[in-house]
Amino acid sequence: MERFRTRTALLALTAASGLLLTACSGGGDAGESSKAADRHDYSAGQPAPAEGRDTDERDDRREDPDHLSTFALDVDTASYDYARRALADGRLPDPSTVRPEEFVNSFRQDYDRPDGDGFSVTVDGARTDDEDWSLVRVGLATRTTERSGERPPAALTFVIDVSGSMAEPGRLDLAQESLSVMTDRLRDDDSVALVTFSDEAETVLPMTRLGGNRDEIQDAVSDLDTQDSTNLGAGVETGYETAVEGLREGATNRVVLISDALANTGDTDADSILERVSGERREHGITLFGVGVGSDYGDALMERLADKGDGHTVYVSDSDEARKVFSEQLPRNVDLTARDAKAQVAFDPETVEEFHLVGYDNRRVADEDFRDDRVDGGEVGPGHTVTALYAVRTEPGAEGHLATATVRWLDPETRDPHEETGDLEADALDDSVWSASRGLRTAATAAYFADALGHGDHDLPDAPRLDELADHADDLADSTESEEIRGLAEAIGTANRLM
Repeated sequence: MERFRTRTALLALTAASGLLLTACSGGGDAGESSKAADRHDYSAGQPAPAEGRDTDERDDRREDPDHLSTFALDVDTASYDYARRALADGRLPDPSTVRPEEFVNSFRQDYDRPDGDGFSVTVDGARTDDEDWSLVRVGLATRTTERSGERPPAALTFVIDVSGSMAEPGRLDLAQESLSVMTDRLRDDDSVALVTFSDEAETVLPMTRLGGNRDEIQDAVSDLDTQDSTNLGAGVETGYETAVEGLREGATNRVVLISDALANTGDTDADSILERVSGERREHGITLFGVGVGSDYGDALMERLADKGDGHTVYVSDSDEARKVFSEQLPRNVDLTARDAKAQVAFDPETVEEFHLVGYDNRRVADEDFRDDRVDGGEVGPGHTVTALYAVRTEPGAEGHLATATVRWLDPETRDPHEETGDLEADALDDSVWSASRGLRTAATAAYFADALGHGDHDLPDAPRLDELADHADDLADSTESEEIRGLAEAIGTANRLM
């Protein structure tokens, strides 16, 4: 664990510097729900209290402000799906494409849901066999999607890669099949536009209402054909221009980019591409949803585009996954319920020696920016959960308050800020990760798997060998009878054989 402690010490230097169609609204007003009764408020950059210090060593640590961890909410899952595709092809994924938070967030969680437009906050954890180390899970959930009839209309601009590389089976053909199914699922008052790009970008269908025009839209989709190079920058720029031209007030306006992200012509830098459309993005609130396809996939570029575009990414490799994304997730989640959502976890310096957020490297937010609503957060919609895992080293024999998690978001219509909190006590930690609740065990298994594929870069405590992790995953799949967890167990087994 020595390397782990060293990396944790460096967290103070990195944390200060630094979701498609999804999040929430109602809840406690800012400043009211951020304090728990009968104890000090350690959140939002406020210094820890001076009383109660008993030794010079503890006094030094109490004055260290690094008891806070702040990040923008993220519901990306592309990293896990792309890793499964690589393993199915008989190869290990590149460690640089492995993002543990996306592995963790690829699995359904059973968090309590809020009654209205807000977040629920669940905080739990369990001990590991490493002395005084635990895994702490912070879970955020929005209301279910049962009120789908109340959602606003959608105005979706599809930006479709038709470059030569998209001719490979499972790329453009998969996109066309998916868009065709989705066209039948959207409501009559929804609208779609189609933009294609190869060497250049072209708007092949302006923003068009579904009602009375489904045949025209289906024809435009079926006529798509591959051409030459990949000028992704031109595609994104034209896509945003088309979205602004077809902007619908009171609707959910989105740009949906479908590509293998293998940009080789024009501007290929994510920051530069998004900077050219930053005005439209900020002024009109148009977010970017990235859908990755293909065995060769520009994961880093797509992920960066989604982060800079206030959206998130998924990866699809077959018809079943594509159908789920386009015919279920996309139509269901056009109802945006929270903007600029951020989470801050305050660890009590009386009970916590050190901690480390697993993943979220590209989503860190400076602690002092938690309540600065000018700082971008994540966009989240109904029916979503967001999970963050922490490796936490507690004081020997720690008792009492351990951590408070606070989520802050803006109402998507009024831009009013709201907050909700949840707490964890030291005595609420389960005895072992491997006998904890289904959700915590699943999150831990996924995180340990990502850690193994990333060659241990995330330094999780008490990491099992891959063959041991495969056994844990098999037991979990047997006990839950879950197909998605069985898929995780099979992926771990494949990785173990390849390694």
